[in-house]
Amino acid sequence: MLRPQIRRASKKVFVGNSTYPEIERIGDPHSYWGDIYHLLLTMPWPTFIGLTSGLYLLVNALFAFAYSWGDGIARVSGSEPEQLLDLFFFSVQTMASIGYGAMYPDSLYAHWLVVIESLVGLFFIAMTTGLVYARFSLPTARILFSSVAVIAPFNGVSTLMFRTANKRKNYILEAQLWVTLVRDEYSDEGDFMRRFHDVPLVRSHTPIFSLSWTAMHQIESGGLLDGDTVETLERDRAEIIVTLTGLDETLAQTIHARHTFQAKDIYWNYRFDDILLSNAQGRRLIDFNRFHQIHPISKPRQLPSGRTLSNGKIPTPIEDAL
Repeated sequence: MLRPQIRRASKKVFVGNSTYPEIERIGDPHSYWGDIYHLLLTMPWPTFIGLTSGLYLLVNALFAFAYSWGDGIARVSGSEPEQLLDLFFFSVQTMASIGYGAMYPDSLYAHWLVVIESLVGLFFIAMTTGLVYARFSLPTARILFSSVAVIAPFNGVSTLMFRTANKRKNYILEAQLWVTLVRDEYSDEGDFMRRFHDVPLVRSHTPIFSLSWTAMHQIESGGLLDGDTVETLERDRAEIIVTLTGLDETLAQTIHARHTFQAKDIYWNYRFDDILLSNAQGRRLIDFNRFHQIHPISKPRQLPSGRTLSNGKIPTPIEDAL
């Protein structure tokens, strides 16, 4: 009865807060412990460092016990090691190829044990080095998504909008957005399904992604989200899944990022606050403090013309890519 609780607790420690699907699998023999390489690549850094350090100390402790059982380890002075801790330090020196010379094997049993430990240390260090390099070499993206999405008129058409931004000071080339609406549905025969709907965007790709990108989907009559409300989306457990891919100019590798909007994250008749500004010298500025902020629609929006803020900035509603 405790296996599910133990599984969830171990997954939280070794997987962390990674946004993997939280689905209980019944009758599935697969376990993330069966894919140890993937687990070691995806676990948080503190867990990885703690696990490898603990395994290293455990292996050396086992070899220290093995040395104590067969004796055969002598000091340069000719005396025997007095404590098990001395044998542990001798094991560390052997596995790490340090060899201070304070102790040495003095029997056939100890010599063969040193050979075995040298082989174990060779493979352990090689595998740990490979895993550390693999973890560091994984391409990562620093993409920021707005915490909410809004539905508001744009050019007279009701439009679903959300924001994304590149937090790094470089370019993402050939960036593409894929948006999918997932919701519970029933077929005409009454069969239940979790259905995926492709959400077409006004612009789904951009050649250069450097600042911010406001993704837009026009809600057409009879199309996706037409006639929906917060209540209907929550009833159908609707989610909007966003995936962004592109080529990082610095890394020269394909990167990706994803985000999910729940039904409660979608606000009707709201707009995003402007985040791209220009200072008095005409240099573009991006205000991440207002990235997630929205405001209700109270009246038709008027574009600012020549209005300057007290800090010398001239607000502009034009975003990096629409």
